[in-house]
Amino acid sequence: MKFQLTIFLVILGLTACKPDAPSLISQTSNSFSPKVAQGYFINHTYYSLSYVPMHRQSEFAYYWLSPESIQGKQVRTDNFRIDPNVKSNPVSSTAYAGSGFDRGHLCPAADMALNLTAMSETFYMSNMSPMTPSFNRGIWASLEDWVRSAALANGGLYVATGPILSSSCGTLSGGITVPCTFYKIVFKDGPNPKMIGFILANAGSSLALKSFAVSIDEIERSTGLDFFPQLEDALEGQLESKVNLGGWSL
Repeated sequence: MKFQLTIFLVILGLTACKPDAPSLISQTSNSFSPKVAQGYFINHTYYSLSYVPMHRQSEFAYYWLSPESIQGKQVRTDNFRIDPNVKSNPVSSTAYAGSGFDRGHLCPAADMALNLTAMSETFYMSNMSPMTPSFNRGIWASLEDWVRSAALANGGLYVATGPILSSSCGTLSGGITVPCTFYKIVFKDGPNPKMIGFILANAGSSLALKSFAVSIDEIERSTGLDFFPQLEDALEGQLESKVNLGGWSL
């Protein structure tokens, strides 16, 4: 009886130590991460980014968007703050004050409702980029909603998103670049992989989301970034060279 009790306690302990959502961390650290172009890599718990000190924002945020993260119960924290991992030119929570621009999330807060850590880390200022209110609260929010719906329908997606920093529409006080355009890429791995990208102007729009769909090659040319370079060359070319609307509900 004592031996059986010991085995039971060991099994119970292993079960108790099992993470709530192990796929979130393992998928996020997957080698599908983009190659850094201008910035340097920063890993947070559930997403990563590449911070560019010259522009005082990140060139991409990258993460695995799981159904568990979308359907989590964590409420929005709104605790905007300096990212302690930024080595130079960090941005304070008040840097956008009076500018007329929103502190626009790259990795959306609503994508990270799994727990307090996931939610809170989306409010690092390294995850923000200057967005016009009509864009951030309009067409960009609609695209973020669509990505969450697509992730739920597909059992999760890899997401890469960021500003296109090759052209500037001005600067905020302190030299924060105002991007003219933003991009977003989603990728479904597996036996039937699919990928789609978008480029949107930093302005309000009433156009349908599919009108912003572009090839990943076009995003790479505009950003200088290399997305999903770990894919086999033929598959990468197939997925990235053209606009792939098939298989997506747009």
